Amino acid sequence: MNTSIARACVVGLALSGWMALIPAYAAEAADAPGSGSKQSDIGAVTGLAVGAVAAGPVGAVIGTAAGALLGDRYHRQAQSSAAMAEELKRSEAQRAELTHDLAQLDGSLAQARARGDELAAQLGRTDQLGLDVSFRTADDSVAAQAMSPLLKLGALAASLPQAQVSVAGFADPRGSDAYNDELSLRRASNVAAVLTSAGVPRERIHIEAHGKTEAGDADGDLDSYALERRVMVRLQLPGSGEVAGRD
Repeated sequence: MNTSIARACVVGLALSGWMALIPAYAAEAADAPGSGSKQSDIGAVTGLAVGAVAAGPVGAVIGTAAGALLGDRYHRQAQSSAAMAEELKRSEAQRAELTHDLAQLDGSLAQARARGDELAAQLGRTDQLGLDVSFRTADDSVAAQAMSPLLKLGALAASLPQAQVSVAGFADPRGSDAYNDELSLRRASNVAAVLTSAGVPRERIHIEAHGKTEAGDADGDLDSYALERRVMVRLQLPGSGEVAGRD
């Protein structure tokens, strides 16, 4: 009877110690590779004590194995719980980042849409937008200072699929009709090439060559000649006026 009581006391103390120590090590989820967990060690020692008291050497062996198994299982569960908690934390952080990025994207799209609506409304109020490109005598190359305004107008026309672009070339009165017709056509074609490089489809650009038909007298002053050596670029929406051309 005394032996049974003593064994029961030892079993109780061992189990109590095991249950008290395992939670203390539960937070230490990561162990060095190839090493046993602390929970497994505690379970093995406890199982050894309980088995030895309860059933002698054979019980000690069985208790050691059973205690190690239970301790290791507890350790693995603690590791799994810690990993899941960390993964959940990362997922929440990624979700918050994605939500922030989506809000920024929505704001950018709203601004771009508002800008497009504003440009369309401005074009509708003015019927047409455009600029004039000047040229030197007998020259058909687009001057460097005219490139930036042309590219901006081309970008605007490209952003409005319904818009058409009229490009009309002119020459001063000096020279023959044939020469000035061909010169004004080259000027208009070079301006159209700049607009195409800005994204305007070629089929939406209408080229006209007026030569010197709208020029003044041949004995005019040099300043008036400079105003006649030009290409007129006009951006129009359907219904704001006819856009005709000679390609």
